[in-house]
Amino acid sequence: MQKLGPNPKRTSRIRRHRRVRAKISGTAQRPRLSVFRGLTTTYAQLIDDISGKTVAAVHSKVVSGDAGDRKGKVAQAYLVGKLLAEKAAGLKIESIVFDRGGFRYAGRVQAVAEGAREGGLKF
Repeated sequence: MQKLGPNPKRTSRIRRHRRVRAKISGTAQRPRLSVFRGLTTTYAQLIDDISGKTVAAVHSKVVSGDAGDRKGKVAQAYLVGKLLAEKAAGLKIESIVFDRGGFRYAGRVQAVAEGAREGGLKF
C-alpha cells in the first residue's frame, strides 16, 4: 500500500503563504502582522523580519470582552486583533504589514484585521 502525502489543504496553504512571504517583509518601524488560524485558537504576532524577532504576540485563549455582534471564534479573533493593537500602541507601533498566512481573507482572519484597525493600527 502506498503512503499518502501530507494533507493537501495544508500543503496548498503553505505554498500560498510562501508566495506572499516572498513579497512582504516586516521591519522594526513597520512589523508584519502574521495570523494563524488553528482549529480552536487564533494566533497573531508582530514580527520584525530583519532582526528575526517577534515584537508582540496574542492568542485567543487569553482574550475576553465585548466583540459587538460577532460570536464564537470570530469574536475571539476580533478581540485578538484589538489586544494586539493595544500592545503595539504601547510599543509605539502605528503601521504594519498584514500577512494572512495563506488563509482566505474572511472569517477569523478578517476579524483579526478589523480588530487591529479599530485598535489604531494602519495597514
